[in-house]
Amino acid sequence: MDLKLYNTLTKTKEIFKPIDEKEVKIYSCGPTVYKNATIGNMRTNIFQDVLRRVLKYNGYKIKHAMNITDVGHLVSDGDEGEDKMLKSAREEHKSPMEIAEYYTKLFFDDLESLNIETPEIVCKATDHIQEMLEYVQKLVENGYAYETSTAIYFDVSKLDKYPILTNLDVENQKAGARVEVDKEKRNPYDFALWIKAPENHLMKWESPWGLSYPGWHIECSAMGQKYLGEQFDIHTGGIDLIPTHHENEIAQSKGKCGKIPANYWMHGEYLLIDGGKMSKSLGNVYLIKDIKEKEYDPIVYKLFSYSCHYRNKLNFTWEGIESASKSLERLRNSYKIHLEGNDTLDNTDKEKLINLQESFLSAINDDLNMPLAMSFVWEAARFEKKNKEIASILEKFDTVLGLKIDEINELQEEMPQEILDLIEQRKTARQNKDFAKSDELRDELIKRGYTVKDTKEEMIVKKA
Repeated sequence: MDLKLYNTLTKTKEIFKPIDEKEVKIYSCGPTVYKNATIGNMRTNIFQDVLRRVLKYNGYKIKHAMNITDVGHLVSDGDEGEDKMLKSAREEHKSPMEIAEYYTKLFFDDLESLNIETPEIVCKATDHIQEMLEYVQKLVENGYAYETSTAIYFDVSKLDKYPILTNLDVENQKAGARVEVDKEKRNPYDFALWIKAPENHLMKWESPWGLSYPGWHIECSAMGQKYLGEQFDIHTGGIDLIPTHHENEIAQSKGKCGKIPANYWMHGEYLLIDGGKMSKSLGNVYLIKDIKEKEYDPIVYKLFSYSCHYRNKLNFTWEGIESASKSLERLRNSYKIHLEGNDTLDNTDKEKLINLQESFLSAINDDLNMPLAMSFVWEAARFEKKNKEIASILEKFDTVLGLKIDEINELQEEMPQEILDLIEQRKTARQNKDFAKSDELRDELIKRGYTVKDTKEEMIVKKA
């Protein structure tokens, strides 16, 4: 069955054809490690994780590289402002290296909490200064870059077309508020490849242009080429990267080797919060730790993300998370029931299960259509007959979902019988509206090291 992916480059859904049938090469833009990754950032990582898992489900081997930006990302999308790493270091009274190490660890902790696979190659910008320098020097040699008193700029007028991913009319658009006007720039949309460092700048390296540091865009071009070659299969990132970062990556690659680096460009849409934007001023910037602090399994957020296609805006609400939490509990319970089931499956049942698996594959192969795929997951989970074969199908589906559907069994096995007895007693007390007894049993469970979360429909008890 063909795998179809939406390609931002061509604005169409295309049948995926890898350069090498044996191995798919992917580059993903990773975090700028100057602050915590938000749940909006994590939505992009969930989409990229699904892509990896779908490719593997289709039998492909993966070579996936992701950068860690620890230098060069300025505070605006243009070439003005200070480096985000330095800004954070100043505000937190730490060195840039301390900031990078701290937030890199938190980022990977979040990936682990969400059961997101780590790419085969994780590359830090500061470990690849030499590769970036050589890339910039080649652009200068090829006539695509020029020097000013402040930086080495890429000359977009040298390209046959710029931009490529967006429909922006650069030639007829005057430099506006979004594009900083530097009098030394030849064109308003020229962007910095290498930036000359002020005397007191903390992050700088020797270069043919004196002590300086890289621009944001050059790192991905240099590291993508080093680990994946001049051309690879798929480039991913959030939709916010299209008009600047990814356009400029393409420009740099065309200037250096005359090629667009990736054949397929895939982008995840924005996450909304209660129907609006996420912003510090509104106090609605949520992190994975906020989900944990409300005593939800972080995997709940992953399941919540599957309620919407990755190319559509997803609206985050705590009511939605509560609903996803109940759904995850039901899915894991259904898996357990099937695992312990001994109902006999006849030929009609087996044919239905074959059709379900084909439908699931068709959904995930249609540009990662997870909302549709989940409908077939639920159809399997609710299958009238209970049988281990259905549990095996759910396990197979979970290689794409990454929801750890078998985790409930591990939790229950860890609970001693006296805890299970207390849980049953409290359920009975709640049903009888004996709230004093219910509170007493809840306090006893907490005393013994368990958390108790009550909803209208159920009680969730977990090891603290």
